[in-house]
Amino acid sequence: MKFLVPAFTLLLSSFVLSAQNSPASQRPNIILFLVDDMGWMDTSQPFGDSVMPLNRKYHTPNMERMAREGLLFHQAYANPVCTPTRTSLISGMSSASTHITNWTSITPNQATDYKDDQLEAPQWNVSGISNVRESNTYLCPKPLPQLLRDAGYFTIHVGKAHWGSLGTQGSDPMNLGFVVNIAGSSLGHPQSYYGEQNFGNMPGKTTFNAVPDLQAFYGKDTFLTQALTQKAIAAMQYPISHQQPFFLYLGHYAVHLPIQPDKRFLDKYLAAGLDSTEASYATLIEGMDESLGNILDFLKAKGIEKNTVVIFMSDNGGLANSGRGGIRNTQNAPLRAGKGSPYEGGIRVPLMVKWPGVVKPGTKTNNYVGAEDFFPTVLDIAGIKPITAIDGISYLGILKNPGIKINDRPLLWHYPNRWTVNEDEGYAWSSGMRYGKWKIIYLMKQQKLELYDLEQDLSEQHDLSASNPQKLAELAKRWTLVLKQRGAELPVWKNTGKTVAWPDELINK
Repeated sequence: MKFLVPAFTLLLSSFVLSAQNSPASQRPNIILFLVDDMGWMDTSQPFGDSVMPLNRKYHTPNMERMAREGLLFHQAYANPVCTPTRTSLISGMSSASTHITNWTSITPNQATDYKDDQLEAPQWNVSGISNVRESNTYLCPKPLPQLLRDAGYFTIHVGKAHWGSLGTQGSDPMNLGFVVNIAGSSLGHPQSYYGEQNFGNMPGKTTFNAVPDLQAFYGKDTFLTQALTQKAIAAMQYPISHQQPFFLYLGHYAVHLPIQPDKRFLDKYLAAGLDSTEASYATLIEGMDESLGNILDFLKAKGIEKNTVVIFMSDNGGLANSGRGGIRNTQNAPLRAGKGSPYEGGIRVPLMVKWPGVVKPGTKTNNYVGAEDFFPTVLDIAGIKPITAIDGISYLGILKNPGIKINDRPLLWHYPNRWTVNEDEGYAWSSGMRYGKWKIIYLMKQQKLELYDLEQDLSEQHDLSASNPQKLAELAKRWTLVLKQRGAELPVWKNTGKTVAWPDELINK
């Protein structure tokens, strides 16, 4: 039997560039509020059907406020690690297509894969994304910020970028279409969150992870999250005063390592019984939440709240592999595993959208969406259509009617790489696909397929591959077809020089 990519995906992924007839000044402002490494459970606002134990650990009143005022996605996904998601957001392509399957190093042309005795990573695009032809990069001539800028948007980048290695086009957000760039470069995490430490820019102690462009806060008691928020608010003043629509990409470095406490919030978490690491982590979450509230308050004070779309999301699942307090792989419960894994803890992320007058307040949806869907959705909101085929589809229809049921489609997470020393829980050499209620996972080194029914088994504790071989075979064939159509790469066995098997080949063994 032949399995084809659904026709609606092909139709939605091939467009012609055009702006709608409405003047640029009437288009909505668009803000992406992107959090780094925030898990699905790292909030007092439940993204599941009910309040769960970990929700009680955090205090995020502004996320609760946004949920009351907008639309909450129960089932939103990103890639297992950061750069693949960030490049999907601005290209509309999955990591299987871009070949940006792991995080990019500051050093160009240098892979970040942890060494392995048995498998070798494929020749992935280790330098990230670019708008011109460069070695070891994915070519995206018109990334999202550039398309918005071409259509009359004032484009602002504040915070973490991490789209490309140092010296490549992708390392500078202004090369990708941003008019303003503050603190965005090739670095993936901050050297320090503290203004007193100049965010790492200290004589004799500075590393590549020192955050740039924030000299106004050097030596001051200002946390990095606060500094970025103040810079973002200041940057929005210009387009507002000139009545120009703007796109703000606010990429917080929080809540990525190093887990340094925001001391404004620390005492209450220690008093609640959290260990020092988890208490510090919770302060990073609450500081981020305060930033969200500051942005929402600013929009209201400026009278532009009703014409501004705010999209809140994280770039991958919450950290659970190492570096956290408590027992490994419990920090996202009931989701399994965490950042770097194809299990739900590594890829299911918080996503909310607020758009007064369009998005009905206090609504929720069970439709599943991925990082690559952000690109066509934002362009749809702005009245722009991309010129090239993309993997993502617009979820604007869901924003307008969250109760509609979008047809099942393949959503992929492809990680033919090894992240860290730990290989358990899919943290190395893994791939996954969501199709309807079904989730199929490929553990490449073990040459093993797993099958889960997410409607019945959110925690992925019951592998159905043996009890439902027919569904496993059906999905493996469909998955392999899409992987090949997107040009997905596979790791290589060191002892033979051959790639690992495709998922459907395991069915015939």
